[in-house]
Amino acid sequence: MPDILMTRVDNRLIHGQVGMTWANVLGANLIVVANDEVAVDEVQQNLMDMAVSSLAETRYFTLQKTIDVIGDAGDWQHIFLVVKTPQDALRLIEGGVPIEVLNVGNMHFAEGKRQVTSTISVDDEDIKTFQKILEHGVRLEFRKLPDDPVVPVEKILKG
Repeated sequence: MPDILMTRVDNRLIHGQVGMTWANVLGANLIVVANDEVAVDEVQQNLMDMAVSSLAETRYFTLQKTIDVIGDAGDWQHIFLVVKTPQDALRLIEGGVPIEVLNVGNMHFAEGKRQVTSTISVDDEDIKTFQKILEHGVRLEFRKLPDDPVVPVEKILKG
């Protein structure tokens, strides 16, 4: 069983909050980005690597490759898994990735979305996805930074 410390939804994937703050607080030595586009974009990977603590390595996998290889992680790998959307997280969960906690930190405002916190905007599809994630027994945690208070799930689901 892989040691997945936490999985985070962050539409920016790796940036300072993820690569330094969260990774250090969690004690992660491996950040896995599960994203089909970034998995094949070395420029984006190099930019994201600049925001990562020297204590952690990075891997950039497609969603399917993450599903296929996460079980091969070594005992020494303490993984912080990052995805772009809640739909990506659900795909990993349904693919058998053992996610216990899903932290939702950044989902930027876009047309058709409603802002529910300063950093999280959702639409009806996001709400349905969060409900499916909860049905899989995954704990949802809505907060940007480790020291921030957790926003109650009910506030988000009411959107």
